Amino acid sequence: MDLGFRMHAERTPNPNSIKWVLGQTVADVVASASFSKGVTPEISPLAAAILEIDGTEGVTLGPNFVTVSKAEGVEWTDLAAPIVAAIKAWAASGESAFGPAFEPPAKEDDDVVTARIRTILERDVRPYVEQDGGEIVFAGYHDGIVEVILQGACAGCPSSTITLKMGIEARLKEEIPEVRSVVAL
Repeated sequence: MDLGFRMHAERTPNPNSIKWVLGQTVADVVASASFSKGVTPEISPLAAAILEIDGTEGVTLGPNFVTVSKAEGVEWTDLAAPIVAAIKAWAASGESAFGPAFEPPAKEDDDVVTARIRTILERDVRPYVEQDGGEIVFAGYHDGIVEVILQGACAGCPSSTITLKMGIEARLKEEIPEVRSVVAL
């Protein structure tokens, strides 16, 4: 029995971002990826279609979700229908959310501490951040400071400082004594 296309919207802690959860895989090439205005269909046909909608500012593609961030002063009531239409059109096309020009971030050769940080971020932090429609990207580690980039619903979210210090930093310090602080770039 074919139940057809399934999708529902979820609010995020960021009032300028909404997470659309699909009943199918979205990010099939990487765990997640974020895009902003100017992305082309050759990089991500799905993100490009959504970002063509006036008032949208960012798109994060996750394992089974699409988080869309809007500009201040634009109402979700004006954006929801065209966003849903763009997602449905992509789903009906059967194509990947990522085009032939998409390049996943290169893996670096990590030292032991950096490898442990990446593991904890992927295993323990990423699932919680994704629940809220966000994405966390490891940006670097030096002198006891972990640098991350918060994207999707986490970018500009009023709760992101609490998430960063009470959640991510506390979790990393618990496992890795070398970590002194976590900062968002």
